[in-house]
Amino acid sequence: MYKILLVDDERSILDLLEMILKREQFQVATASDGKSAMALFDSFNPDLVLLDLMLPDTNGHDLCREMANKRRVPIIMLTAKNDIIDKVLGLELGADDYITKPFDTRELVARIKAVLRRLKKNEADDRKILSHLDLVVDLENRTVTKGGKPIELTLKKYELLEVLIKNPRKVFGREELLQQVWGYDFMGDTRAVDICVTRLRKKIEDDSSNPKHILTVYGFGYRFGGA
Repeated sequence: MYKILLVDDERSILDLLEMILKREQFQVATASDGKSAMALFDSFNPDLVLLDLMLPDTNGHDLCREMANKRRVPIIMLTAKNDIIDKVLGLELGADDYITKPFDTRELVARIKAVLRRLKKNEADDRKILSHLDLVVDLENRTVTKGGKPIELTLKKYELLEVLIKNPRKVFGREELLQQVWGYDFMGDTRAVDICVTRLRKKIEDDSSNPKHILTVYGFGYRFGGA
């Protein structure tokens, strides 16, 4: 469950947004001034901050800068101001999005979810080592080990494995794998994928006829692990 910190000096807005976000299964904390916002930022440890620009004890831009300097957390600014300079300044100080009051709550929820999706994707992309059962892929050094022993792979086999292990349980069609691994719309026979998968399985599976890592989805393509 993602945690969201709401910072706004209007109690009616805090109450409304808290109700809506809890209904969307978010965990919510609220603050009406900068001092309490920073205290909650440290104790509540939010995954995202909704930050009003106009606060009684501080400027929202200053608060945004202070939060961004402490740790990287997505910030969406809420404000009645519609000046492009305010928007640009907020984004330059570390805000990830900017929405002007009055706003449609459905749009706000959609923007929150979009920012959190990007955050989740970036976190996944930042991982350097991926593993499944006894198979370990070091993305930074482009090495593969099985049971602690190194496995030598050709470039195409490695790139195919990397695409699959980065997207566990996602079903890939052969054409999609051709585009992602070969890097262009491959005009040849899609059996090239099947051949590469067969050879890769011989390298990484205990029993290539009963694979545990790269599974066939009959009539469509392949997926990596999972139920």
